[in-house]
Order: sequence, then structure tokens, then C-alpha cells
Amino acid sequence: MMNLDKLKKDIQDFLESTPYELYDLEYIKNKKDPVLRIYIDKLDGVTMEDVVDATNLLNPLIDKLDPVEGEYIFEVSSPGAEKELRTKEAIEKAVDRYIYLETYEQKLEGKLIAFDEEYLTLLIKNKKIKVNYIDVNLIRLAIKF
Repeated sequence: MMNLDKLKKDIQDFLESTPYELYDLEYIKNKKDPVLRIYIDKLDGVTMEDVVDATNLLNPLIDKLDPVEGEYIFEVSSPGAEKELRTKEAIEKAVDRYIYLETYEQKLEGKLIAFDEEYLTLLIKNKKIKVNYIDVNLIRLAIKF
């Protein structure tokens, strides 16, 4: 049986010497072709060339680790333009970017102008709105139209 936590750690360690970081990893077990999908991220966003480059970098590692029994499909992908910000570090990196945020009471979209580990400050229509980090259910990058 595959140990996803160990695989994540091995991939994270490997990617430290590259411009990429591990955003997520998923194993989709289906009868026909199971899929091992690795989501990579990069400070200034992921391009198609990055996906190709990361695939070429990761292929030998995945072959060596041989995490899946039998045949499977190996994919490298990006989390997308509206990726979820899952860690405080990811939120810190998103300062000065447009975000979407949900709490139990509200859904907000605006520019994240500050984050001090406890409060997020958003600029929405020239008004500063502070949200307690503890109250956040979901936060992701957003595309402003």
C-alpha cells in the first residue's frame, strides 16, 4: 500500500533544489488506469513549460520510488489561477494579490494588503476590511474581472 505522506515528503525534499514546490498530490484509484497526480507551484505562477520541465525532473524520482503497484498514469499539473491558499506561508506570498475569502458570515473578494498571522486586511472598494484568520473557512487567489 502506498504511503502518501512519505511520498509527499520525498517529493518536497526533491523539489527544494528546483524552482518548484509541491502544492498537492493525489492518487485516484480506478480500475482502468490509476492516476498519480502531482500539483506543483512556483512563486510567479506555473506555465506549460514549467509543467513539462517538472515532469522531466520528477520522472526519474517517481520511477526510483515506484510508489504505485502495477500500471498507472503519472501527471504533473498546476493548481490553477484560483488556487486555494492552504498555509500561512501561502497567504503571506499572496499579499498584494486579489483574493476570494469565505467565513461563516461572509464572502469577500478584494486585494489582500496585509497579513500578520492573526488578521488579514483586504482592500475592497477603497475600504480596508480586517478578517480574523481563525474565522477563515476558505481563501484562494481570485481573478478580477
